[in-house]
Amino acid sequence: MAAAFLSTANPFFPSSLSPSTSSSSSSSLGLALVHLNNQNVQRRSTLCKAFNESPLPTPVLTKRGITLCFITSLVLASGNGCSNGIAAILEADDDEELLEKVKQDRKKRLERQGLIGSSSKEKGYLQDLVYKLSQIGQAIDNNDLTAASSVLGGSTDKEWLKNANVAFNKLSYSPEEKTQIETFNSSLASLISSVTKNDVESSKVAFVESASAFEKWTTLTGLTGQLKGL
Repeated sequence: MAAAFLSTANPFFPSSLSPSTSSSSSSSLGLALVHLNNQNVQRRSTLCKAFNESPLPTPVLTKRGITLCFITSLVLASGNGCSNGIAAILEADDDEELLEKVKQDRKKRLERQGLIGSSSKEKGYLQDLVYKLSQIGQAIDNNDLTAASSVLGGSTDKEWLKNANVAFNKLSYSPEEKTQIETFNSSLASLISSVTKNDVESSKVAFVESASAFEKWTTLTGLTGQLKGL
């Protein structure tokens, strides 16, 4: 760089300068270049020192992160020739995660089955609810709201409904199951109100909503085949 700078510096000196003046100028220019070079060395030294002294973030290592680092090394070393091997590694890693998820789902399903198997009283509450809903549905289908009201009782404080909610709360796990319980209770309250007002059409809509929510809940919990009348 110094040689290039010197070669381009000559045109800046007028041709009228005497050799002695030119020699003096060249000497001054040489000193200036030495000074600039020393400054560059000092600057590089300062930057290296600052970089070495700056704290580096502590890396967070995960299994997948380590795998990706390994794969990156393979790519840099082998180019496209190892693409098939990389795909196989990623696929194996995904398969392992999927297998773990399957194991967890199976564990939860077995726990649920064990709970249902030991909850004969709660299943009895739910079976009673199925019979009550069947009676109410037949009455509403026949536009007989008096018969429907005799089963509903005019409020949500009926014993069979309280028992049904005991079973709901014990056998429900997921947010989706709990959402169906809320929908059922809300729709049943609307059904009681519509029957009390002798509103046939609103009663039919509310009954369908409550029955559908209960059916979805039994499907989610795996109780569909264990209750008669569904």
